[in-house]
Amino acid sequence: MTTVDGTAAPAAQAGAARPARPSRRAGAGASAARRRAAWAGWLFALPALVMYAVFELYPVFSAVQYSFYDWDGIGVASPAGVQNYVRVFTEPQLVASIAHSFVLILFFSILPVTLGLVVASITREIRSQFAGGVARTLMFLPQIIPGAASAIAWTWMYSPDGAVNQLLSALGLGAFTRTWLGDFTWALPAVGVIGTWLATGLCTLLLLAGIGKIDASIYEAAQIDGANRIQQFFAITLPGLRSEIGVCITITVIAALASFDVVFMSTQGGPGYSTTVPGVQVYQLAFTENRVGQSSALAVVLSVLVLAIILPLQRLFRER
Repeated sequence: MTTVDGTAAPAAQAGAARPARPSRRAGAGASAARRRAAWAGWLFALPALVMYAVFELYPVFSAVQYSFYDWDGIGVASPAGVQNYVRVFTEPQLVASIAHSFVLILFFSILPVTLGLVVASITREIRSQFAGGVARTLMFLPQIIPGAASAIAWTWMYSPDGAVNQLLSALGLGAFTRTWLGDFTWALPAVGVIGTWLATGLCTLLLLAGIGKIDASIYEAAQIDGANRIQQFFAITLPGLRSEIGVCITITVIAALASFDVVFMSTQGGPGYSTTVPGVQVYQLAFTENRVGQSSALAVVLSVLVLAIILPLQRLFRER
C-alpha cells in the first residue's frame, strides 16, 4: 500500500484501516451475560408463575378432569364419559342459564358502551376542568363499589316500596310499579340494569381517554368544513376509538357471560330459574345439589364459550 507521493505506507497504518475483529472470548462473555440475564428474569417471575400454576392452571385441569365423572364431592367418583356435557345442552334449566347470559350481554355490554360513547362525547365538550372532573368522578363511582354491595342496594330500590316504584308513582306511572326482582318477566332485565349502571362509568372513562388522544385539529378542520356534532362523532370520534371500543366490549362481554355476584346477591337465580346464569348455576350444582361433575362440565363449557366469543372480537377490533 502506497501514500499519495508514492511512498510505501507503514504496515501499522494498513492494519489500522481494517476494523478490529471481536475476540472469541469477548463473544462468549456477552453470550453468557445474556443467558444470566434471561435466567435472572425467570427467577424474578418464578413466584408469580408458581402462584398462577397453583391457583389458575391446576383448578382448570381439575375441572376438566371432574367433568368426566359423576361425583358428589365426597364419595367415590364414577366415570360418566361425556354425559355431563350432553346434559349441559339438553337439560332445559342449563340451556336457559346460558341463554340468560346472552341476554345480559345487552345490558352489561351493548348499553354501557353506547351510553359511554354518548357521555364521553358530551363530556369532551365541557370546557371547565372542575366540571369535567366532577363528571368523571360521578361516572366512575359505581366502579369502586363491589358488585355484591351494589346488588344489595339495588334490591332495596327494587322493593315494592323502594325508590324505583316511588319514582314511578310520583311521575304518575303507578300502573307500572311491580315487585321487579320477583316478577318472572322483569326480573332478568332488572338485574341487567344493575350491570348497566356498574359498567357505564368504566366504559365512559376508557372512551374519554381514547378521545383525548385524537388530534384536536381534526375536529377544528371538520368544523371549518361545516360538519355538525353528529357528523363529527361518526366521522372522527367513532373511527378513532376503535381499539378502546374493543377493550370495553371485551371486558363487558366477559362480565356478562361470567356474571355471578350481582345475580346471586339480588335474586339467587330466582324467581324460579328466570335469572339463573351459568356462574350461579355452577355454584348451585356444586354446593347445593352436590353434582360436582355436572358443575365442572358447565364451567368448562362456559370457559370455551367465552373464548369463542372474545377471540373473534379481538380480531374484529384490532387496529389496522
